[in-house]
Amino acid sequence: MTANSLRGLLATAALLLAPLLASEAAIAEVPVPALTARVTDLTETLSNEQRSQLESRLAQFELQKGAQIGVLILPTTKPETIEQYAVRVQEEWQLGRAGVDDGVLLVVAKDDRTVRIEVGYGLEGALPDAIAKRIIEEDIIPRFRDGDFYAGISAGVTRMMGVIEGEPLPPPSRQSRVSRARTNLDWLFPTFVLLLIGRQLLTAVFGRFVGAGLSGSILGLIAWMVVGSLIAALVVGVLVFLFSLFAGIPGGRFYRPWGGGWSSGRGSSRGGWFSGGFGGGFSGGGGFSGGGGASGRW
Repeated sequence: MTANSLRGLLATAALLLAPLLASEAAIAEVPVPALTARVTDLTETLSNEQRSQLESRLAQFELQKGAQIGVLILPTTKPETIEQYAVRVQEEWQLGRAGVDDGVLLVVAKDDRTVRIEVGYGLEGALPDAIAKRIIEEDIIPRFRDGDFYAGISAGVTRMMGVIEGEPLPPPSRQSRVSRARTNLDWLFPTFVLLLIGRQLLTAVFGRFVGAGLSGSILGLIAWMVVGSLIAALVVGVLVFLFSLFAGIPGGRFYRPWGGGWSSGRGSSRGGWFSGGFGGGFSGGGGFSGGGGASGRW
């Protein structure tokens, strides 16, 4: 099949899929609720007493440390992924202090059986993606699987507060390491097969450099959705881009994307972050998130 034939086939497929894509885009996004409290439960999963206990603990932690932790429980984030929705919530809520960006958002999509920890810029050193992933896998998800959502949220919040205050996590359990290894192996092989097939198709249609860029972007996105780590997604994307760009070049020659063919190779300024005591009147202080954090399913 020639490149022109492939372009024609892709154009025809795009025309056929356009109505479906338009109808999917027309599906209303889940609105972001107003930020009026540190714990927002749209599913009535928590009792009033449980919600009050969490509110009090988070407020006390905020007074002592300055960092803000918000909890949002909702039925679903669809049609968006929980990662996309969490970013949108953080953009509106702006948890954390302006210029410090020390906010953390815990999102639980109950019907989707997904959970997300979204970390602000200022806490990515104290609460990196790998630590957020461990908190989800070791503290939150086991309790969610038992049906105890309050215990899972409380344990996750407790662990996040401890990590932010400087408490190190204990070594991961053997079961946790095995679980992560199996997860990586589960998506590694099909991803590699897709890379081999998709790389050739994209290169034939768009050329080697653009095709390599598309391959890296697609595989990086898949890695982000599976692993829940932005850093891992960037690493995968760069490696796939380099592999797609240079794979199959005979004699150690490298492509120069800037022309010439081949050569032999050698914040925001919103005000205070807290008002109104431990009761209502809660608002974000203007913090932002850089997409750091982790996700999980139960």
